Amino acid sequence: MSILKKPLVTEKVSALNKYGVYGLIVDSRVDKHQIRKEIERFYGVTVDKINTMRYAGKPITRYTKSCVMKGKRPSYKKVLVTLKAGDVIDFYSNF
Repeated sequence: MSILKKPLVTEKVSALNKYGVYGLIVDSRVDKHQIRKEIERFYGVTVDKINTMRYAGKPITRYTKSCVMKGKRPSYKKVLVTLKAGDVIDFYSNF
């Protein structure tokens, strides 16, 4: 099971990067202690603070030529990680 799913690369989170705050999408079943250990192990940084947010899946409706399609966006858990001063996560180095 992978705890870290993908990094958040949005304008709001990218603006927080200069303050040492980074955003990630994680598995919704894990807690802050597991997230801290996985980030420190995977990126080799020291985590100072973690803020978690849960987002519920929203219903969506799409009107097509033949019918109305209804569905739901998936729910997810977002994490904002504050690192110790001097630590940096480079999301683009793995490519």
